[in-house]
Amino acid sequence: MRKRMYFIPAGVILFILFFTVFGERGLLRIYHLSKDKQEMEKRVTELKAENDRLRREIEALQSDRRYLESIARRDFGLVRPNEVIYQFPSQEKADPSKATPPPTNSAPVAMPPSATTKR
Repeated sequence: MRKRMYFIPAGVILFILFFTVFGERGLLRIYHLSKDKQEMEKRVTELKAENDRLRREIEALQSDRRYLESIARRDFGLVRPNEVIYQFPSQEKADPSKATPPPTNSAPVAMPPSATTKR
């Protein structure tokens, strides 16, 4: 009889403890919600920074003629009248050490005797 008196309060305590940790409003749920909140706050700060950057770009597009001209030149390739544009090959094409040598024939080429002797 005495053993049963220990099991009932212990069972009730375990039941309460289980729902305190694993329940809908338990400690694990609170922990996951706080992690989600931190991730959302981080995302909000990133979006605020992006909004500020875009707001500054809008202001520059509306008021800064040099910025507008640089975008027109860079993105659309626009030039002023009588302006000459020089285009150079990229660094990969200009570097001879990275270029592949032209294919050669495996058979040796014989030179005529008159080309090797000096007159």
